[in-house]
Amino acid sequence: MPSFTGASKSLLVMAALVVVLAGVKTASALVVPFILSVFIAIICNPLIDTLGRYRIPKGVAVSIVILLVVAVLLSIGGLVGQSVNDFSQNLPQYKEQLKKEFVWAVNTLAQYNIFLNKEQLISMFDPGKMVDVATNMLTGLGGVMANLFLIIITVVFMLFEGPSISRKIHLALDDPDMKMAQIDRFLESINSYLAIKTLVSLATGFLATMLLWALDVDYFILWGVVAFMFNYIPNIGSIIAAVPPVLLALITQSPLTAAFVGMGYLVINAVMGNVVEPKFMGRGLGLSTLVVFLSLIFWGWLLGTVGMLLSVPLTMVVKIALEESEEGRWLATLLGADVDDAKQSDQG
Repeated sequence: MPSFTGASKSLLVMAALVVVLAGVKTASALVVPFILSVFIAIICNPLIDTLGRYRIPKGVAVSIVILLVVAVLLSIGGLVGQSVNDFSQNLPQYKEQLKKEFVWAVNTLAQYNIFLNKEQLISMFDPGKMVDVATNMLTGLGGVMANLFLIIITVVFMLFEGPSISRKIHLALDDPDMKMAQIDRFLESINSYLAIKTLVSLATGFLATMLLWALDVDYFILWGVVAFMFNYIPNIGSIIAAVPPVLLALITQSPLTAAFVGMGYLVINAVMGNVVEPKFMGRGLGLSTLVVFLSLIFWGWLLGTVGMLLSVPLTMVVKIALEESEEGRWLATLLGADVDDAKQSDQG
């Protein structure tokens, strides 16, 4: 058997990686529901463990959690689905009103001797397209959730198999005594990260919903769900989630209300992203800003809307796996946050 060293080994690994990614891209219709099932199962697993502490049988605990998940998804899906339909019907009218507001702003600037080409600016910067981004992503996620029955069934089997997965991994890696602490840390880190991120996203969505309800912004439940889902998207997720309600408040109410919506979103995301989340999650699983943005592009290209929503969790899986490998630890360091920031976080 030929041995590969140096550049030959690197080229072989890169070629294998390209083949694997091409296969994932081609089979995304099957891969995406499976990945979504994995993350739902990871999020639900702490609830199963909590019910188990009260000596509730595993089958009963899984049934309770699955029924709860299905009830929540169907309830939110019904409310959001109706809101999406109503919003989609009114979307052309909203776009026209947005363009009128945009033209008014250009004309106002002209009064102060700031002259801009209206047609060129509208073609380059169409406010309606920013609303399309959020609605298109919701449509893409809705297409995935069309396989809800398959996803739920997969989640059920994963929850039943969950406790034995760690043991199987140990046995598969010739560790019958189960002394590989790295594998345990890997599984616990992913579980902890997703649980905390989900709770923070739920709180973000709830606060956004309450803010929009208090300001009487249309479709406040829809935008709250958008804020929850887009909180998983790094850097630009909160911006995309804030744009539709801000623009809707602008054209249906007043610039002052739109300003209040924008400031409210800014405060919510600043507190949740810079205070609450780091407090519970810490910087141990940090990623550099560049890596976060590039992961958003990469996973979005590979897996579509679900890939964008889960770009950070998926990258975290890769990073934690690399940290537990001598050969890949250097790459995990490159993916991680700034070294000085990590030291300051550890000292704090």
